[in-house]
Amino acid sequence: MGSDISKFSSTLISSDTAWTLAAYKHMARKRLARKADIDIKTRAVKTWDIAPGETTVSPPAFYLPNQLERVTGWEAKRFFPHVHPASTMQGGIRTQQGPTRGYLLKDVWLIDGALYKDDATHWLSLKPSTFPRVTVDYEIERGAVYCTQNGNTWFGTWLMENCPTYALARNEGIPVTTAPSARFPLFTQAPGYEAWLDMQPLRLRSAFFKELVLFDDVSNNSSRHRRYRAMGDKLLSHVDPVTHPGVFILRGCEGELRFMRNELEVAEHLRRHRGFRVIDPLKCDVPTIVAACAGARTVIGVEGSQLVHGVNVLRSGGSLLTLQPPNRFVSYYKYLTDRDHQHFGFVVGMPQGDGFTIDIDEVERTLDLFPS
Repeated sequence: MGSDISKFSSTLISSDTAWTLAAYKHMARKRLARKADIDIKTRAVKTWDIAPGETTVSPPAFYLPNQLERVTGWEAKRFFPHVHPASTMQGGIRTQQGPTRGYLLKDVWLIDGALYKDDATHWLSLKPSTFPRVTVDYEIERGAVYCTQNGNTWFGTWLMENCPTYALARNEGIPVTTAPSARFPLFTQAPGYEAWLDMQPLRLRSAFFKELVLFDDVSNNSSRHRRYRAMGDKLLSHVDPVTHPGVFILRGCEGELRFMRNELEVAEHLRRHRGFRVIDPLKCDVPTIVAACAGARTVIGVEGSQLVHGVNVLRSGGSLLTLQPPNRFVSYYKYLTDRDHQHFGFVVGMPQGDGFTIDIDEVERTLDLFPS
């Protein structure tokens, strides 16, 4: 076991059949009750602020006239503050970033991706359709969960949100995350990032915690900014971050479909005419990815999780240019670049067949809008 587990090793105890039976009875009683889920954090015996909240005002994005008129659909429900992208991109939004909080609970079960405490539940992964096979592997004196349902579902969320919370968890107990399964396997590049970020969590399918710490760590406050930038610095410490014009990160046809039909053409144009590097992260290991992105003044690509590879190591004052499908505009990265004192811009594509295309001239002119 790694150092973050070994410093709590005296508290890690293998469990037995008695615990398994008790866990099954507890889970069955909760699920058969068919009541609305109660937030498990309301059952905390202690709550405290780790870092204060603050008020932020968003800057405007960089984009050409008439871009937003092309937007036919946007992902509003998933990403705070849940407003049409026009408002977000025009800037000037005052947002109350909440505090970072800790919650201490006692006598908590982890069973197949869900936490149970009395009549309260908290899901760390998507709910299974059937009753799981229950075996309790561990009784743990004090654990700290840093993973979330979204982070266990999407790679970008895991790297941008769950990994910064790990820095909080390692100070509160054994850092705990859910074990991979056939339904939700471990992200391909997770081991490489964990190695370079010195993350050594305990992966569990089931356990009983005498004490368990949970976190509210969703606000883009200064604490989250510092922890995320510390992650980037740790990654950069493994490579030589020589400054270069930029990196185009290919998306291809993986993940939720955002098919840019002329992606390779745009990438090759920027390589030839602007000196951009071009990488396909699905064909590279973490050292290769970080080395390619390190030192980039601009990160560009189709909006999606793959851009996190470049955003991780983008310095303050750097720029991110997202190429947006017109029917699925997502503003998520702007909240991160606002927080981390970077510039955000976008180009909206035109529908074509089962995908969209991006005008190369519009990409060039938008890049010219960014500060030098």
